[in-house]
Amino acid sequence: MANRTAKRHSSRLRRQRRVRKKIHGTADRPRLAVFRSNKHLSAQLIDDDAGRTIASASSLEAEFRKSSGSTVEAAARIGKAVAQRGKRAGVTKVVYDRGGFLYHGRIAAAAQAAREEGLEF
Repeated sequence: MANRTAKRHSSRLRRQRRVRKKIHGTADRPRLAVFRSNKHLSAQLIDDDAGRTIASASSLEAEFRKSSGSTVEAAARIGKAVAQRGKRAGVTKVVYDRGGFLYHGRIAAAAQAAREEGLEF
C-alpha cells in the first residue's frame, strides 16, 4: 500500500512540474495555487516574479476550524476568502494553478467560489 501512495504522490508532483513550466504569476496576474490534503485545503495568490504571497486562506485558520476542513463546502469558503483578500490587495485577474490535482471536487469548488467572488481566470 505504501508503494501505491508513493506512486500517486510522485505522479502528482510530475503533473505539478509539467504545469508550472507554463503557468507563471506576475504582480498584475498572480497565480492562484491550491493545495489539497486529506484533511485540509489551502489557497494562495502568488507573485512568482517577486517571490511573495499576496493573499492566502486555509482551512487551518481559526475562522474556518469550527467546521470540517475536508468538505466541498469548506473548499468553497476558502475560495471565497482568498478572492476577497486578493481583491482587497488590488487583484482582479489570476492564473489558476490546481497543483497537479484533478479539477474535481474540492479543487473545482474553490475555483468556482473564487470566480463567483469576482476573480477572473
